[in-house]
Amino acid sequence: MPYLMGISALGFMIGTGGSAFVSKPLVKEEKLANQYFSMLVTIAAIGGFVLSVLSFIFMRRIVMAFGAAGDLIDYCTLYGRISCISLTAFMLQNVFQSFFVAAGKPQLGLKVIVAAGCTNIVLDALFIGVLHFGIAGAALATMTSEFIGGLLPVVYFFRKNDSLLHFVKPVFDRRVFFKTCTNGSSELMTNLSMSLVNALYNLQLMKIAGENGVAAYGAVMYVNFIFVASFLGYAIGCAPVIATIMVL
Repeated sequence: MPYLMGISALGFMIGTGGSAFVSKPLVKEEKLANQYFSMLVTIAAIGGFVLSVLSFIFMRRIVMAFGAAGDLIDYCTLYGRISCISLTAFMLQNVFQSFFVAAGKPQLGLKVIVAAGCTNIVLDALFIGVLHFGIAGAALATMTSEFIGGLLPVVYFFRKNDSLLHFVKPVFDRRVFFKTCTNGSSELMTNLSMSLVNALYNLQLMKIAGENGVAAYGAVMYVNFIFVASFLGYAIGCAPVIATIMVL
């Protein structure tokens, strides 16, 4: 889990950093803003795909490096590899949550993420509780929800819509990409640091309390997401608003 969350943090970096940057030309140069938007989403998709393939190949080594032992190695490898199938979509989900705000459609972003979350909950109950798919069922439920959260926005922005943003032919601009990474570096480091701390906790818990200790900490981490979500929502929501005000 810390590894997958750390990789997906690249989506937060591009989303938060890019949305503030795209919001500036939206006021006067809508075409330019859409070119930047399309470029950043394309880069995120390509980067996510490459990382997904590499992660799938080396997943067993990764989970062993993160402290998995015994049966956990096979379970984590299975869960991780299935999750890698939707890792690109998960990164795009993080990207689009910021760009929905910049596009003037924050409510649509909320609906997409709620739909993805509810899908995960329902499919968890179905695959694990009813069909008894076990770890594979949990991973399949997560994978499906991430495809919903990451691919529905792709369909929306490709089609004609009434938002401020839509996909056009991307034009690569090194300066914009560099500034996007710079703007979003704080969000990237925040998520990476959380993943690192979680990984270190897991390593120590394996030594002290074994698999049950890691499972208990996993439950605490999920509860923690409730509180983290409020801060992330505030940060993502205010960034493009402030950027637009600065232009005006």
